[in-house]
Amino acid sequence: MIITDNLIASFLQTRSHTEEICAPLETEDYVVQPVVDVSPPKWHLGHTTWFFEEFILDKYAKGYQRFHPEYAFVFNSYYESIGKRVVRTNRGNLSRPTVSQVYEYRDYVTSHLQSFLEENENNEIWKLVEIGIHHEKQHQELLLTDIKFILGNNPLLPKYNDTFSENPVFGKTTEYIIIEEGIYKIGYSGNDFCYDNELGVHKVFLQEYAIANAMVTNEEYLEFINDGGYSDNLLWHAEAWDWINNEKISAPLYWHLVDGEYYQYTMQGLKPLLSHAPVTHISYYEAFAFAQWKGERLPTEFEWEAANQFFDWGKRWEWTESAYLPYPNYEKAPGALGEYNGKFMVNQKVLRGGSVATPQNHTRPTYRNFFHPNLRWQFTGLRLVKDI
Repeated sequence: MIITDNLIASFLQTRSHTEEICAPLETEDYVVQPVVDVSPPKWHLGHTTWFFEEFILDKYAKGYQRFHPEYAFVFNSYYESIGKRVVRTNRGNLSRPTVSQVYEYRDYVTSHLQSFLEENENNEIWKLVEIGIHHEKQHQELLLTDIKFILGNNPLLPKYNDTFSENPVFGKTTEYIIIEEGIYKIGYSGNDFCYDNELGVHKVFLQEYAIANAMVTNEEYLEFINDGGYSDNLLWHAEAWDWINNEKISAPLYWHLVDGEYYQYTMQGLKPLLSHAPVTHISYYEAFAFAQWKGERLPTEFEWEAANQFFDWGKRWEWTESAYLPYPNYEKAPGALGEYNGKFMVNQKVLRGGSVATPQNHTRPTYRNFFHPNLRWQFTGLRLVKDI
């Protein structure tokens, strides 16, 4: 990898886009943390800045002075080898640093890193910058979905803006694409950026199957609800059955029943449910139960990857039936960056594709997203498979 102005431009564009995402917010919105999985926007702004400061500037920039000696404690996320940090559940309890101070921190680090890159040519550093860029892109998606959760759990149901469109309508008849039995290559084999969990190209044997060319829609999911899908214990994993009953789950997140009709909270406010838009904000548990109700199933991540060129994807993260596990010969990066993916390979399900909140040029057919099976604040949906 040879450093060019493109790398610096990409870095600056990424930093700017993060702040553009926050532009519609009021100051009060920056600090809210309704649940443990949702971080305050202010924290995202600081954490993505800390990443560049911690892994690049403090380590490689001679004479660099940290913006604040305690910000590492505030903005470290889960890097145990780096040091102590604020407990995740307490991120929303911090009124200080203020929003303006966090933006000052961002400007300080962005300026110093730009100057440092313009004066230094080091392949190791450039790779770290590239990781940092994609790390911030991940947080841009998290920012949007966290903002939606913050606003969507406000009784006023305020809108984020008038332009974020999250419900594409494809309007085509679902057809099933037959994928022949055979051996398929899985994993990333290109020369551009990818995460370490995509590496370890290997072959898998797949039985013949048929995969839907379209995702399940709101209309189809509403049929499942109206047919008593949430009250039929035979459709659910035991753990999922406990979850929907304990949490009183009876519809996807952000669905509201108003005078007998379903509405959906969107980034543009509360809107009538669009029947032909792909269903979203559902957990793996719900995706599995729906597939059971249909007499079909979710694809494995390998079936999804082998077939992805035959259907449109990228509007919803698609739940798969695959546990998040390392590929053959997987190697974690040395040091703290080895904590990025490897230590989460337990008790989580893989999602493939991307979503309406995913930044441009930040996904690919081999991208492996992963979440716990009960989570649904991301733009998650499902595609079905039939066995032949």
